[in-house]
Amino acid sequence: MERRHDIDALRALAFALVMLYHVGMYYVDGWAWHLKSPHAAEWLQVPMRAVNLWRMDLVFLVSGVAVAVLWRGAGRWALLRRRSWRLLLPLAFGMAVIVPYQAYAQGVANGLIEPGFGAFLLRYLSGGPWPAGAFDGAHVGVTWNHLWFLPYLWLYTAVLVLALPVLDGRMGRRVRSAFVHLRGARLLWPALPLMAWSLLLWPHFPPTHDLVGDGWLHAVYFTLFLYGWWIGLDAGLWAELRRLRWRFAAAALALLAVYLASRSFGAPRIAVRLAADLYLWTTIVAVLGWAHHALNRPWPWLAWASEQVYPWYVLHQTLIIAAAVWLAPLRLGPVLEPIAILALTVAGCWSLTAVIRRSRALRPLFGLKPAGAQPFFSLASRTFTLASWPLQDGHRDCVPSRKGPT
Repeated sequence: MERRHDIDALRALAFALVMLYHVGMYYVDGWAWHLKSPHAAEWLQVPMRAVNLWRMDLVFLVSGVAVAVLWRGAGRWALLRRRSWRLLLPLAFGMAVIVPYQAYAQGVANGLIEPGFGAFLLRYLSGGPWPAGAFDGAHVGVTWNHLWFLPYLWLYTAVLVLALPVLDGRMGRRVRSAFVHLRGARLLWPALPLMAWSLLLWPHFPPTHDLVGDGWLHAVYFTLFLYGWWIGLDAGLWAELRRLRWRFAAAALALLAVYLASRSFGAPRIAVRLAADLYLWTTIVAVLGWAHHALNRPWPWLAWASEQVYPWYVLHQTLIIAAAVWLAPLRLGPVLEPIAILALTVAGCWSLTAVIRRSRALRPLFGLKPAGAQPFFSLASRTFTLASWPLQDGHRDCVPSRKGPT
């Protein structure tokens, strides 16, 4: 029997990184975002690139691990119904209630929408129309902005559920067995499909996050989601990831240097993209190994964080933008201002989630189960038998502003 605390902890930390990244998007010079600070700095591009190339890929892989665990305790159609409720209801609520302020603030900043949030909201809920370029998604009338992750995750879950007869059949189990038995340098092999998608799809499908025309990102994210489903809680593979954590961390740093150098010296774009794919995968392997080594213990904060992470994800970007708008007239400067934005965002998420957790009506709107039930994604609170997992019969572009939650 094994309790896996590292998966819950890694998920919480990965979404915390997303929050920090979105604060950074307000300040990084040369990358489009909903609002931009007058203190934008070009030097931020390097650390932002270093994180941008793998942050959401890791989240999708960890989500695949979660689906693998949840599926073992439920039928596939029950799993899809449960995931639909937990993903699509918060998406609809978020698009109607949480996200509109982001579009409003962007439209006002662009000079294309008149001040007055009440009037904007009535027009937004009726679908517009809006002046061209008023805000991201104005041509559609409404937007999901950073909540794009929810429909993408629902889509991949639905595809996986439909494919389960094949994936859990004889051939599918053989493929999974080959995957989880990768050892040593062969753990680089899963990077090959990612590189193949770059060669075949990346030049033709730039990231859009519109669900329909995002062929390259779909291929990459679903591949990583499937990797997570294959990895599951396989004891042998996780032990190997832990054993190789130092080597893959060193490889990731070396490949990051290669990637940045290839960009600086004008290497062909496809060569830069392939270097990014290798860096992406080695970083994920290193992160998984280090997480299993350092985080697989019953942290006092883990149960709290497991339930907080979903509402914080839904709320955080709107709070970042609201804090940026409120603090701009104070002219706090490039040091105090980002600290204050992050502090206000954390305080807002903390305070609002305290209310959400206590409300039977609000809990499902933010992806939470009824009070007293196990958190939706919580893996640490479950006990698993590894033997129950049979082996025989989860910006990529060279223009990073278009990669990641917008």
